[in-house]
Amino acid sequence: MNGREMLLLYVTVAFIPDILGFPRRIPIGGLFDSDEMIQKAFEISIKAVNKNFTAAQHAKDIFLIPKTEKINKNAFQVANIACELVSSEVAGIFGPQDKSTASYVQSMCDTLDIPHIVARWDSEPKRSNFFQDLIEEYKWKEYAILYDNADSLIRMNRLLKLPNTTTINAKVFHLGSGLNFRKAMKEVKMSEYRNIVIDCSYNILASVLEQALQVGILSEGYRIIIASMDLQTLNLEPYKYSGVNLTGIRLIDPESSTVQRILQFRPLNWSLPNGSHLKVETALAYDAIQLFASGYARLRDSIKGENFKALFCNGTEIWGHGFSLSNYIRNEQIHGLSGMIKFDTAGFRSEFELDIVNLGSQGLQKVGKWKTNFGFRWKSEHRIPGIDDEKSLRHKHFLVLIALTDPYGMLKESSSIMTGNDRYEGFGIDIIYEMSNILGFNYTFEVQTDNAYGSFNNVTQKWNGMLGKIIADEADLAITDLTITAERETAVDFTTPFMNLGISVLYRKPTSAAPGLLSFLGPFSTDVWLHLIGAYVVVSSLLFVIGKFCPVEWTNPYPCIKEPEVLETPFTLLDTPFLVIGAVLKAATGFAPAGISTRSLAVAWWFFALLMGATYVANLAAALSTKSVVWSFKIVEELAFQQKIKYGAKEGGSTLAFFRDSQHPPYRIMYNYMMDHKAEVLMDSNEKGVWKTQHENYAFLMESSSIEYIKQRKCNVTQIGGLLDSKSYGIAMKKNAPYRTELNRALLRLQENGRIGELQDKWWRQKRGGDTCEEKGKVQVEPLSYEDVKGLFIIMITGIALSWIIAAWAFLWNIRDIAIRHNVSFKEVIIEELKFLIKCSSKKVIKRRKSIETIKSNNTGF
Repeated sequence: MNGREMLLLYVTVAFIPDILGFPRRIPIGGLFDSDEMIQKAFEISIKAVNKNFTAAQHAKDIFLIPKTEKINKNAFQVANIACELVSSEVAGIFGPQDKSTASYVQSMCDTLDIPHIVARWDSEPKRSNFFQDLIEEYKWKEYAILYDNADSLIRMNRLLKLPNTTTINAKVFHLGSGLNFRKAMKEVKMSEYRNIVIDCSYNILASVLEQALQVGILSEGYRIIIASMDLQTLNLEPYKYSGVNLTGIRLIDPESSTVQRILQFRPLNWSLPNGSHLKVETALAYDAIQLFASGYARLRDSIKGENFKALFCNGTEIWGHGFSLSNYIRNEQIHGLSGMIKFDTAGFRSEFELDIVNLGSQGLQKVGKWKTNFGFRWKSEHRIPGIDDEKSLRHKHFLVLIALTDPYGMLKESSSIMTGNDRYEGFGIDIIYEMSNILGFNYTFEVQTDNAYGSFNNVTQKWNGMLGKIIADEADLAITDLTITAERETAVDFTTPFMNLGISVLYRKPTSAAPGLLSFLGPFSTDVWLHLIGAYVVVSSLLFVIGKFCPVEWTNPYPCIKEPEVLETPFTLLDTPFLVIGAVLKAATGFAPAGISTRSLAVAWWFFALLMGATYVANLAAALSTKSVVWSFKIVEELAFQQKIKYGAKEGGSTLAFFRDSQHPPYRIMYNYMMDHKAEVLMDSNEKGVWKTQHENYAFLMESSSIEYIKQRKCNVTQIGGLLDSKSYGIAMKKNAPYRTELNRALLRLQENGRIGELQDKWWRQKRGGDTCEEKGKVQVEPLSYEDVKGLFIIMITGIALSWIIAAWAFLWNIRDIAIRHNVSFKEVIIEELKFLIKCSSKKVIKRRKSIETIKSNNTGF
């Protein structure tokens, strides 16, 4: 193998991908069909994450790598492309938008436990609620509905089933399957309906409006509601002066500071004039990636040292953390292009805000807004009389149930005797106080002495605990770490959630692992060590060859003899590798190259060895200052298949109910174990569960928010794994209570102005010993990967290339000089020199004969 081949071999080896260690770069797949703007939003959002321009502060060190593919509606092709993506170790797949092809990808992702993200608006029930509310708000008694497909008809179906259907006259008209919609519109005009709801696909909306203007139903005397949330992106100039009363909705507020900040951030290059040209699915695509990055950051912080896997559609292996990542994403709350984003326990975006806009001479103007669990709020000049008929809560008195559960409700630590509400403090106490300041109601706290929140007794057919008292009218409200569940919502109503969380595991902090025999290899990852070995072999080989090429390196071993018979070189087959390794180990070897080419290579290697050695020592020192730990288990499923660690939950709580109702096999095993050993593992309070965790080999299953509070104060316990589910805490009240809307309004205001977050920080990290166990400045030392030291290898490769060029030039120049001096061909001389080099001899005999053989073997050494 000649030097050129060896150099090419090293360059090939040098770029082996980094597949070991915790991934610093997160690949995410994208499947895109016809809408190029969706793909652009996907790529822009990834760019924003990578530039630390994110809505979530904790996601600022996430770096996403997009892997995009164009697809059509061929299900077989889509399935193959999706399988190729998951085999390339992606952490999630985005798209496609088409429902039919997306279902195939969703099924595959569910099987392999990989998150699947689709930027499509699916909150149809809540959206239908809006149109029902708007019809009732406008007090329409007669109206027509124009629709184009089954989705539209399903969405508008609720308008045909209003509570007072006996007094409502509503009729539906199908626009037709072609591009001519005038027939249906003429039928509407002939029927003399003046109130019209138009729900059609965005692709045909412009044509529908144009033809409606031609037919004459977009004119004075008509009141039109457009159901599309992308109305603002159309050119509405022809309809401004038509006299029609046209109402539209929009999810994206172009005047929002968040929208303007994101669109005006120059590096993102949206190429949009303003927020009015931003479509809903485009905004959702951007927000989806922001949520993914935020959720992944949470997962990374809770599960250390996990790699992505190359998964295969026909295999049985799954990633194992997709469910936890999905739960973290569901628990995130960010302000995105599409407004405040938060999910309910089922994973749907059931809480959102819509702007109501009217078309006038100035274009679309915002006249009000509508929120789920809140209703309408109109601007004063557009306020409809009679809509604000709710009773005021000012001076109303509530009896509020609390439980003495840290930090939601606690007795004050005081040397003086206190009475009434002054006896209590905590997160829940402060929330009620803040809400009373907004709404003006009075309240009295009452402690639930048995700490029972409420469960249904199948024998007595009654609810116990706090919920039982509310149902029996013995109390008005209940606030603590009270989980909103489907079963509880059949008995009582809850406010909008004031906290989102999930079930996790509380367990003792792991012990430190004993250092291994090969721990000295830890500062570098495996690929770096392979690169180092390759670099050592390549440099040793090249230095040996270049030392033979360079005439200056052939010297007289006996300076006293002016015409020596033999020349020698220090670059022998055994000595050269020794000289190279000496530079790495900082050992004096007497190595002093004389030629420019050998010196160039030596300088490049010395510089490389100096910096690599310093890097190794620095990372080794950092690694020795931190100790690796041994985890008894990393995910909750491992508990189900072991016998050493006992585990349990609070008896009668929502956590135990989760395992009872789950169909996931490991969770069923865990529930059966807890019921078989209930006297030993089920606790009647969280405090007893925490004590047992601290003093025994026991894992306690509880809500992540409580775990966060406990591990801030008890330094020998921690959270293990991610979230098993997604749930929320809310304030309970009697079913159909008239004050629910007002309470929701107050809670939403506290969330919007950041007061809820401030209170959470106060009670989790400041009061009652908060931050006692905070591990500040502790950084997990990771082996340096090839990407971290790639620059050093590039410098060395540059030195190798330079020295090779100089050596080749000196060798050929020397051959030319010999050929001219002795009047022989260049080819004959170079063949003889190469034959000598192949012998790998360290000595060269100088013969004085003037024959051609002498000329062929003579090398005077330049």
